[in-house]
Amino acid sequence: MAIINRLLPIDLPPNKSAFLWGPRKVGKSFWIRQHYQHAVLIDFLKTDIFADYISKPSLLRERYSHTEQRIIIDEVQMVPDILNEIHWLIENKNISFLLTGSSARKLRRKHANLLGGRAWRYTMTPLCYPEISGFDIESIMVTGLLPPHFLSDDPIQDLRAYVSDYLREEIISEAAVQNIPAFSEFLRVAAITSGELLNYTNVARETGVSAKVIRSYFQILEDTLLGFRLQPWRKTQNRRLIDTEKFYLFDIGLSNYLAQRKPKYGTAEFGKSFEHYILLELMAYKAYKNPELLLHYWRTSTGREVDFILGDMEVAIEVKTSKRVHESDVKALKILQEEYKVKRSLIVSFETEPKILAGNIECLPWKMFLEKLWNQEFI
Repeated sequence: MAIINRLLPIDLPPNKSAFLWGPRKVGKSFWIRQHYQHAVLIDFLKTDIFADYISKPSLLRERYSHTEQRIIIDEVQMVPDILNEIHWLIENKNISFLLTGSSARKLRRKHANLLGGRAWRYTMTPLCYPEISGFDIESIMVTGLLPPHFLSDDPIQDLRAYVSDYLREEIISEAAVQNIPAFSEFLRVAAITSGELLNYTNVARETGVSAKVIRSYFQILEDTLLGFRLQPWRKTQNRRLIDTEKFYLFDIGLSNYLAQRKPKYGTAEFGKSFEHYILLELMAYKAYKNPELLLHYWRTSTGREVDFILGDMEVAIEVKTSKRVHESDVKALKILQEEYKVKRSLIVSFETEPKILAGNIECLPWKMFLEKLWNQEFI
C-alpha cells in the first residue's frame, strides 16, 4: 500500500497567517517539512526550544522582528503566551505565521489570544480514501488511518504506544486528570460506545466515577482532537425526535484497539466500524472540501434512524454492509422522505453495482460512493 499526496489545501498568500489543527501523528509536521522547507521552524516538541520560549515568549519578537520568512511554530499550544507575541508581529511587522496544534485545551484554559480573525483555520484529518492506493477495508479497521499506523508492520504495538504516550503527554503533563486508571477505563468504554447515543450516566457507571467527571473526560477528548460529537437533526415537523448527541473517536483503528475489537466482514462489529469509517470520510471531506458542511444524524423516538444528513437535507445516507440490499432496508429513509423534502437519498453498501430502489433511493457500492463524494457530486 502507498500513500499519495495529502489533500490538505493550504495555499497561504505571503502576508497571511493560519492555524493548522489536527491530532498527534496525523501528519502535520511531515506535511509542513514537505511544503515549507525554507520557512523558519520553531518546534516546541524539542525540549531545549520549549524551555527557551516557555520562560521568555518575547524571544520570538527579539529574534524574528526583521525576518522576511514565514515562521512556523509546531505545537503552539505548549506555549500559550507566545500568541501575544505572534499577534504583535503580525500587526506591527507584517510577519506571516503557520501555527500547528494538537490540543486547544491549554489555550482555552489560559484564555489565550487566538488572533481575533487574523489567521485562517485549517484541519488535518487521518488519511482518507483519495489519499490511499491499494485500499483494504478490513485492514484499516485494525490499523486505522493515522499514517504511521497505516504503514506499520505491527500496528497494534504502535496503537498501544500511542495510547500510552497520549495518557502521559496530554493528560498527566497537563494535570487534567488525577485518576489515570479511571480515565484509562473511560477510554475503553468511550470506544465501545462510540457512535451510540451519548449517555453520561451509563458511561459513569461503567467507569466508576461521577457523570460530572465523565462530562469533563469527554471534553478532554474533544479539546485534544481525539473525538467529536455528531449532533441530531432537530428541525422536526410532525414526529418526536431524539435530541441526544453521539460521540465518535477520531480514528477507527484507535477506537477498535481501545474496545479490543478486530472486526471481520459479516459481524455486527464490522457494521458498526464501517459506519464509523464512512463518517470519518465525511469529516475529512468537510475539512478539505467543504468546511461549512453541516453533518447530523436523524432518529425518531421510536428508533427509526438515518445515519447521516448532509446540509439542509441535501443528502440523506444510510450505511449497510449487506452485499444485497432489499426494500426492507430503506424503511427509515422512506419515513424521512415523508416528512422532509430530501434532495437525494442514498444507501452505501457492499453491493457490486449501483441500483435504484423505491422512492428514488440510490444504492451505491461504497467505493463508488466515496469516489462521487470526493468528486463533489453530492454537495
